[in-house]
Amino acid sequence: MTDTEWTRRQTPEWIGASPDSKVPDHVRQRVFLRHGGVCHIARRKIRAGELWEMEHVVALRDWTGPGHGNRESNLAPALKDKHREKTAREASDRAVTDRKFGKHHGTRAKRSSLTHPTLKRTMSGEVIPR
Repeated sequence: MTDTEWTRRQTPEWIGASPDSKVPDHVRQRVFLRHGGVCHIARRKIRAGELWEMEHVVALRDWTGPGHGNRESNLAPALKDKHREKTAREASDRAVTDRKFGKHHGTRAKRSSLTHPTLKRTMSGEVIPR
């Protein structure tokens, strides 16, 4: 066999049926080996016994390619604690972006000026018990 025959992919890329599809174990192993067992976020080798998860390199929400980004080429191994930290940061950043977008385009729900559990404001502006 020639070098190009060895480097050519022997199995088709795994693509989840939906963005929520669970990654099969054999795909997890392929992704781990393809990345050399290095955490995508911390950039260090994942040691035996350490908990790790599959991380979407491009967030599913930000995927602009055809279909969805729940595919083998968009996955990388990440240490569990680092993955959780990154996900929390991204969620916070997205919330700020969404809030600014909604405010700018007028799609954000207006907050009530009266948020009291036992009182309410009538259409005339009068405050009465609930």
